[in-house]
Amino acid sequence: MLTPALTGKPSGPPPSVAPSPGHRTTGNGAAPAAAPAPDDARTRLALAAARSGSPEDTARFVAAFESDVTRYITFLRPDTDSVEDLVQETMLRAIVALRRFEGRSSARTWLLSIARRTVVDSVRRAAARPRTTDGEDWEREAEHRQTRDVPGLDEGIALRNLLGALAEERRDAFIATQLWGMSYEHCASLSGCAVGTVRSRVSRARADLAKMLRAAERA
Repeated sequence: MLTPALTGKPSGPPPSVAPSPGHRTTGNGAAPAAAPAPDDARTRLALAAARSGSPEDTARFVAAFESDVTRYITFLRPDTDSVEDLVQETMLRAIVALRRFEGRSSARTWLLSIARRTVVDSVRRAAARPRTTDGEDWEREAEHRQTRDVPGLDEGIALRNLLGALAEERRDAFIATQLWGMSYEHCASLSGCAVGTVRSRVSRARADLAKMLRAAERA
């Protein structure tokens, strides 16, 4: 669901030119400050989501970049059967890693690098996938079962399997608030628990997912 961009800046003093039509100046003739670039505004959205961890900020972050990620993945791997899954996996990886985002690059560049790694991992999985004698893909069956042996995960394992390895209460709270955009209060009322309990479950789910991803990358 996401993609990055490259920009450059000219150097040297600006030439003396008359204001273009529609160009507005302040009362003393000075040009007003330029409006923030779209990528700057979206990077601020990502930083807000990274700092607050709230489902509302996370949902805004996802909505701001989903079309970029989709176009980028479609360009890298124009396979309509897998684009949607790859976009979902990219966004889930980004949500898990979001708290470490510090804005050193634009959020778009950061997110598209995650999308690229997700696509590369999917290609590696496909290349390494063994086949049975009747041509059936053994992973199709495995994908429908919960992953329990986390230390032995392949490097490019789909994050939906990591979610399956979470404790049920943590998984449900994480999916409801971080993927569906449900408020902590609504999730708490549906679960019959305190809002603080939901926040704790989401925080622990994030920590568990980050730990499993690190283990998968080392394997």
